[in-house]
Amino acid sequence: MAKDTKKIIRVAELFAGVGGFHIGLDRASKGNSKAKFHTTWADQWEPASGKNQHAAWVYQNFINSKKLTTKLCNDNIWDIVGTGDSISERIDEPKEFEILTGGFPCQDYSVARPLSQSAGLEGKKGVLWWSIYKLLHNAQVKHPKKPAPYIFLENVDRLIKSPASKRGRDFAIMLSSLSQLGYIVEWRVINAAEYGFPQRRRRTFIVGYHKSSTIAKEILKEKGFNLEVLVKWVENKGILAEAFPVNSTEEAGHFTIGEDPYEITKNFIPEAIDGKVNHSDPFKNSGMMIDLHVFTEKVTPRYTGSYVTLGDIVGATIEKEVPENYYIHPDRVPAWEKQKGAHDYDRTSKSGHTYRYKEGAVPFPDPLTKASRTIVTGEGGSGPSRMKHVIDIRKKKGFPNGRTINGVTYVYRRLIPEELEQLCMFDRGHTEFMDVEGKHELERASDAKRAFFMGNALVVGVIEGIGKSLLKRIVKHENK
Repeated sequence: MAKDTKKIIRVAELFAGVGGFHIGLDRASKGNSKAKFHTTWADQWEPASGKNQHAAWVYQNFINSKKLTTKLCNDNIWDIVGTGDSISERIDEPKEFEILTGGFPCQDYSVARPLSQSAGLEGKKGVLWWSIYKLLHNAQVKHPKKPAPYIFLENVDRLIKSPASKRGRDFAIMLSSLSQLGYIVEWRVINAAEYGFPQRRRRTFIVGYHKSSTIAKEILKEKGFNLEVLVKWVENKGILAEAFPVNSTEEAGHFTIGEDPYEITKNFIPEAIDGKVNHSDPFKNSGMMIDLHVFTEKVTPRYTGSYVTLGDIVGATIEKEVPENYYIHPDRVPAWEKQKGAHDYDRTSKSGHTYRYKEGAVPFPDPLTKASRTIVTGEGGSGPSRMKHVIDIRKKKGFPNGRTINGVTYVYRRLIPEELEQLCMFDRGHTEFMDVEGKHELERASDAKRAFFMGNALVVGVIEGIGKSLLKRIVKHENK
């Protein structure tokens, strides 16, 4: 067997879940003959689960089954990076990495105290964005001549508009803190289905380049701040634009943000350049930040390829092998229809305030000719629910009248775990088994847990696409 001579790009993965970033970057590496990503270290911890760390156990089984060398930590991230002014000396903290990844939870990003009172930036206790900052900060303290070159993060689409009371403040805090560490940052809100993937899942993707990296040097080859460079990068030249092409629009902004995240917390006011800033909604669905200068623009997807539908995914399922409990008994169909219907009624808040609550209908059953709706963590369980997916199996080949079991004919069913996995572009069966710490044999994850994992997961194909573009650019510059 020929020796693998590819350059290794080491990856540290935070908030790893069941390994979506790991899998996406592995797939991105397959088409590159010069370099590959290698996830050397990952951490997954679910605070609410206590000793039952199901996602970490699934990830560990994936590592073992593929005979990978990834070191998986199952620890509270603050125990690894340190809290307050302390820096952890944990031996299993990633000492060196080229890229930090993570789908970090969406929480409050505000800053609790001034920079002058902390060794590095400190947010409110337990706010997980700051653990990412802390890990990058720690790496720079320990290796000042070798900062982490790249970051690749994912969050919900509303990140760039939160909080509702001061849209854009949280994202400005993030950008300011990353600029403080020396990173150039670009972002895009991507709906996976708009690029042919099987799920309508909108997420914010953030890619950062430390100024010492080869990619940043390409961006900064022109001295000083250059708006034209930012515009070109966002619209067609950047990593995200190359991976997922866009059309530009006239809706754009050009402004600066403050250098002190603490001050942004107290009073976020973007400073307009050329009068181009919408103070009520400053950040658009794409953009770039260099040295606190922001160019942001609303873009639309440019895609002419094929589309994978929900029907394609359920079509790969052998219907006769679907467990009986996934079918909806005819007597229960009205309850499901009620949940899926439009609602218009009075509600009373905890403070006693009464208000009118309205929401539109959700398709019942889900159309097989489109990508699926977003999978949510409550997808599991047999009870009627507004957000769970339901399909009409009469739309599948071979079951024009439904499926009869013990004399009862069923026409509707929920999605099985393997279909949910495939909608997130994991391999079927990825979450079936867990390597539980202290147990000698693998255990099966419950179907409800498997659905929960996919509600928390990302669409792996998006990670793969961005990873390909990033790896290609790294190879291009390092071979010069």
